Amino acid sequence: EKRKKKELEFQDKNLIISCICFHFKGNAIKTYKYNFFTFVPRNLCEQFKRAANLYFLCLLILQIIPQISTLPWYTTLVPLVLVLGITAIKDLVDDLARHRMDKEINNRRCDADILLLSSSNPNSLCYVETAELDGDQCIGSLNHTVEPNNRLDKFVGTMIWDSERYPLDLDNMLLRGCKIRNTDVCHGLVIFAGNDTKIMRNGGKTRFKRTRIDKLMNYMVYTIFVLLVLLCAGLAIGHTYWYESIGSKAWYLYDGLNYSSSYRGFLSFWGYIIILNTMVPISLYVSVEVIRLGQSKFINWDLQMYYADKDTPAKARTTTLNEQLGQIEYIFSDKTGTLTQNIMAFKKCTITGRTYGETNHQLYHFLVSCIRSKKDPQILEFFKLLSLCHTVMVEQKGDELVYQAASPDEGALVTAACNFGFVFLSRTQDTITIMEMDHEETYEMLALLDFNSDRKRMSIILRFPDGKIRLYCKGADTVIYQRLDANSKDKETTQEALDTFANETLRTLCLCYKDISQAEYDAWARKHQVASVSMGNREEVLDTVYEEIEKNLLLIGATAIEDKLQDGVPETIAKLAKADIKIWVLTGDKKETAENIGYSCQLLTDDMKIHYGEDRRRLRLKKLRKRYTNSSNPPDSSQPVDDWEKEKRQEDFVDMACECSAVICCRVTPKQKANVVSLVKRCKKAVTLSIGDGANDVNMIKTADIGVGISGQEGMQAVMSSDYAFAQFRYLERLLLVHGRWSYIRMCKFLRYFFYKNFAFTLVHFWFSFFNGFSSQTAYEDWFIALYNVCYSSLPVLLVGLLDQDVNDKISLRCPKLYLPGQQGSLFNYRNFFISLFHGIFTSLMTFFIPYGAFLQTMGQDGEAPSDYQSFAVVAASSLIITVNLQISLNTSYWTFVNFFAVLGSIAIYFGIMFDIHSAGIHVIFPTTFTFTGAASNALRQPYLWLTIILTVGICLLPVICIQFLCQTIWPSAGDKVRSLKNLMMRNILAFQRGGRSRRSAYAFSHSRGYADLIASGRSIRQRPRVRPELRESIREVPQDENI
Repeated sequence: EKRKKKELEFQDKNLIISCICFHFKGNAIKTYKYNFFTFVPRNLCEQFKRAANLYFLCLLILQIIPQISTLPWYTTLVPLVLVLGITAIKDLVDDLARHRMDKEINNRRCDADILLLSSSNPNSLCYVETAELDGDQCIGSLNHTVEPNNRLDKFVGTMIWDSERYPLDLDNMLLRGCKIRNTDVCHGLVIFAGNDTKIMRNGGKTRFKRTRIDKLMNYMVYTIFVLLVLLCAGLAIGHTYWYESIGSKAWYLYDGLNYSSSYRGFLSFWGYIIILNTMVPISLYVSVEVIRLGQSKFINWDLQMYYADKDTPAKARTTTLNEQLGQIEYIFSDKTGTLTQNIMAFKKCTITGRTYGETNHQLYHFLVSCIRSKKDPQILEFFKLLSLCHTVMVEQKGDELVYQAASPDEGALVTAACNFGFVFLSRTQDTITIMEMDHEETYEMLALLDFNSDRKRMSIILRFPDGKIRLYCKGADTVIYQRLDANSKDKETTQEALDTFANETLRTLCLCYKDISQAEYDAWARKHQVASVSMGNREEVLDTVYEEIEKNLLLIGATAIEDKLQDGVPETIAKLAKADIKIWVLTGDKKETAENIGYSCQLLTDDMKIHYGEDRRRLRLKKLRKRYTNSSNPPDSSQPVDDWEKEKRQEDFVDMACECSAVICCRVTPKQKANVVSLVKRCKKAVTLSIGDGANDVNMIKTADIGVGISGQEGMQAVMSSDYAFAQFRYLERLLLVHGRWSYIRMCKFLRYFFYKNFAFTLVHFWFSFFNGFSSQTAYEDWFIALYNVCYSSLPVLLVGLLDQDVNDKISLRCPKLYLPGQQGSLFNYRNFFISLFHGIFTSLMTFFIPYGAFLQTMGQDGEAPSDYQSFAVVAASSLIITVNLQISLNTSYWTFVNFFAVLGSIAIYFGIMFDIHSAGIHVIFPTTFTFTGAASNALRQPYLWLTIILTVGICLLPVICIQFLCQTIWPSAGDKVRSLKNLMMRNILAFQRGGRSRRSAYAFSHSRGYADLIASGRSIRQRPRVRPELRESIREVPQDENI
């Protein structure tokens, strides 16, 4: 529906609100993809966008053409329908969940972006919580009061009232998704509805992430397709020459069709495309999806990643990236709320050059005594500033005041002021009321210059009860010191205290003030009024006006807040570093604070040599000067002169940083975080993981190959944008070293075996073609071809992909070096692919030629020679099924009852179905479909054919057993070494326990005189027993199996 702009005027008691409005389709949203009528066509259309599904659809069409059809249509239709059906069911379940969520949201009353007009609270304030929007749990005040956009932090409008223009900004809006707190009734005007709301505009398409194995698997499928075309072309050429030299001259082969040999070769090519189509595995993709779904459920069900304090389990929000968790090379982590708890505590401060807080006693009692005596006015100003310069909202719950702050830092500062006697009581649109020790004071708020990431400070202009106008400001030391008056005192001593605080990993803010005359304020207020109603670049214009008033400030002091590390962070970082995972911390803190946090969490250690970015920058500038030595105008060293220089700077940065075992980037913005991740991905082609907890980490999380969100103190925006989510940083260790490693090993085993079993199955047709004149004759019965991948060989390999583990989770965590094969990609690559190919070729050779040799010039026990084609097909198929199912048994490291059942059950299902479809009864019902009547019972009643099957299976498996034994003995992997060590320790423990019992029996009687007389005399109990602590300390518990 075409939108039309119009001017909306809302009149109420001389109130006119002028803004941009639109014709809307409604407030309902739609995130689902299908409805009752579109599900089947749209889902099929999406599924056939996959090259493999489209390929098999084309094969199905080819099988309908009689001239080239070499297999019945159902041999392709049955597996294709199963694959499409399973995928459709999965998509239907996902879409039904979206339907339920949409219905729940659309049933909410007036869930839209609303301009607040009035509320039941005094001064029409309305308290809202926006944690679901921006990730920061902040409380804002809304009072009276463009186009639809996705800027959650920006709204621009103008209100005209009594011929005066007043600005409208985000503080005047109730955004969809926010929660109204402590407000009974509010009235508003809908500005944006439905999909035009800001939160819906932010729900854009997320970049589809694919794993390395996904990309490699697709290339291998393309390789298989090329091999298939080459094989079919060779066989077609062979049929052309065979028909030219033999077929056309044999009268008994005449078929009544006068086709030339070339045309027959052309038809033979398409016939072999149909026969050998199983080289491209149709069930590969759906099997991979099933395995990934199961692995995701295991992550969700892991109780060791469940955080009981907040009832938060781990959550795999995607099912497509599990094996990539086992290949991570770089981790990019936020600091606040990710490595730390984001629970702030006021620890120290410096006021007029004097530091308080070396001990809690000094910080509290000494300052309280100073405040009560009122001897030092600067101390009073310090805490008065903390109680007035903020955006905190207060709630009255009984006799208790509850502060709701935009950030934990601000809440900690206001609480600290409260503890020292300056209690923030309430605020209105124009006033702030505090309790100063024993009396209440109300200050008129003239202007609030709010904080943003560029300003790195906030200010408030207040009119005191005595009429004095004062500006209070707090912010980062880097911006405050630039705006201090030249005569401001204690700058050096305060800077020394700031450095000391940073070395103790404390978060710092500088506090300052400035007295303003009435004339100066009036002149500035006029500029501020013009800037606040500007419709173009309002934020930039306001920042310029703010700069004019925020200068010549007088320094009071600085605060130091502690943000403690989360439990287990140092141990987790140390363990991940041992797994050769490089960890980068990206933070907005100053360099000293970031460096000391690095030491406290063991990201940096004393034996490391620390390099700073400035050193590398000086080296780069030296090279740059050499490049422009002959230039009359050397370039500005702070800016790149061209694209080449910009690219070179980026490469230098990445090369230097990636040589380090750990990197800390300080003073970085959210955009720079994402750029750093993108640089490493582009320059190093590495698998990256980003982890964060706030809205400022969303770009970084989306840019990395895998994004992890921590559900902490800063809302759910990071979690909603992530691929995996949990409550504590320490769970990352288990996610990568256990679930990630297991998922990678399982997927690699699955793919290697899947390609092997399909090559072994398909290439038997190739060898058979040399004995049938390349006539596109199949080596197996038709139903065996249709059911091979579906029923006979699928379940064991699926269970390996879901359940297999080379070592248990405890050993995986204890031995981080076991993670290295995933980073190196050594378990699945083109080398492994061609090993599977040659293994399949060997198995197909044995499966064909051993039964072929056994059937030459043979005679059965009853005098009949079961050397017919059908009996050969039964023996070859039986040998193949037993071989591939026992082969997966050799590759299984972790056996359960389910694995035994799957292997033996698959073989039993094969024989059960084969005897059924070879029976006379089903042949009578479907005479043209089931043509192998009695073939199985006739062939398998001959003992020497059973011996042939056993011989074939033995020869196929014996080389594999020998190679595995030699590899584990001569070239053992890290996993093999760990398992061998575990088995050796278990044998030693068992031997010690058995030997212990025999020694206790042997030394039951001593060879020297005993203590019977002493005991009988009673002297032994009259003396105090002597304690032998050295024995107690030497006693240790025998380790059990699960603790090894």
